[in-house]
Amino acid sequence: VMAVSPTLLLMDRNLLARKQNARLDRQNDVGWKLFGKVPLRENAQKDAKKTQKEYEDKAGRPSKPPSPKQNVRKNLDFEPLSTTALILEDRPANLPAKPAEEAQKHRQQYEEMVVQAKKRELKEAQRRKKQLEERCRLEESIGNAVLTWNNEILPNWETMWCSRKVRDLWWQGIPPSVRGKVWSLAIGNELNITHELFDICLARAKERWRSFSTGGSEVENEDAGFSAADREASLELIKLDISRTFPNLCIFQQGGPYHDMLHSVLGAYTCYRPDVGYVQGMSFIAAVLILNLDTADAFIAFSNLLNKPCQMAFFRVDHGLMLTYFAAFEVFFEENLPKLFAHFKKNNLTPDIYLIDWIFTLYSKSLPLDLACRIWDVFCRDGEEFLFRTALGILKLFEDILTKMDFIHIAQFLTRLPEDLAAEGFFASIATIQMQSRNKKWAQVLTALQKDSREMEKGSPSLRH
Repeated sequence: VMAVSPTLLLMDRNLLARKQNARLDRQNDVGWKLFGKVPLRENAQKDAKKTQKEYEDKAGRPSKPPSPKQNVRKNLDFEPLSTTALILEDRPANLPAKPAEEAQKHRQQYEEMVVQAKKRELKEAQRRKKQLEERCRLEESIGNAVLTWNNEILPNWETMWCSRKVRDLWWQGIPPSVRGKVWSLAIGNELNITHELFDICLARAKERWRSFSTGGSEVENEDAGFSAADREASLELIKLDISRTFPNLCIFQQGGPYHDMLHSVLGAYTCYRPDVGYVQGMSFIAAVLILNLDTADAFIAFSNLLNKPCQMAFFRVDHGLMLTYFAAFEVFFEENLPKLFAHFKKNNLTPDIYLIDWIFTLYSKSLPLDLACRIWDVFCRDGEEFLFRTALGILKLFEDILTKMDFIHIAQFLTRLPEDLAAEGFFASIATIQMQSRNKKWAQVLTALQKDSREMEKGSPSLRH
């Protein structure tokens, strides 16, 4: 075995160590050059460690090293103001410079981006200005209308409510601050319901709720003809329907500010009219009234409104009378929209599929609330005829779309109308509907159909021949 001198071994080790250090240095150089930086010198690294050690000794606790995220910007040679401006930046020093043509192209692209951004900003500013101007005009118009209603119309209601001027104001929409008062006067109180009667009905309703909650079976004399199961079903349906009334507003649900008011009005009505009880859809009508009237006045308006012939026919589910209303509607449907009427007939789409929901809730469930209130305004002026005129206005507004649909899609569309309906276009569509057929108005057509229906029920000989 050949002997190796200690000196030669030491030289080999030193040479190997230098090669390893050189390789690591080259790797570090490559890594740092990617960021355009020069690597720290070894003694600088040692100085940094020494400084940190001294600080830790002085503070008595180790200091936290900066997070990688904090060092990201320190490792960049530049900090662009925006991503759009990146194309204007020169490349880092360790990369080839941009050709003059590319730099010019990027400059032009940047200038075009700036121009387009300014155009968008200008367009947006103009849109906001237009919206503000429209809002100011609307507020001024509403303010003037409020003064007219309060100072001229309401004090002289009996003589002015049917004048041309008032009817025109009515069509434009009643200001929210006087809407409840106008609705109450227009609906009237033919039933002569007082606040005291409301209190009595509400007290009975509360007693009934307590009775059912404790498992009692007392039956009031007034309700002797109605089973406990029917009354309990009404109470349960009220509770369920309230939770589904204007859910997006979150004011009628359990714990909401109007929950108890809505519960009181509906409960009192089931005691006032046990023969009608509670029917699905009533909660939306009561809710709209509560938003515009106090509880007792809302109950009075609600009871009188449901006592109207059309509402009573639907809420008592008088099938014969409901079919008569549908037949009258189809007379004016064919008169105003013959092409769409034929398309509906071809697809066997009958009015009950879409009208029932609209009539039961007076459009308050099918349309945006502010638009539904506008419908209520004119409904209080014109009566049931306007409900069916509104239905024809909706069909007129979407006639082009509906004529291209089949049965399923028409039914789906009409039971879930678009939410972004503009009031101006909507009422313009309604205004085009003429409620006259062969020189007969709505009331005359409806009366004639009711007469025919009664004769058919009696088996009139003239009809058999």
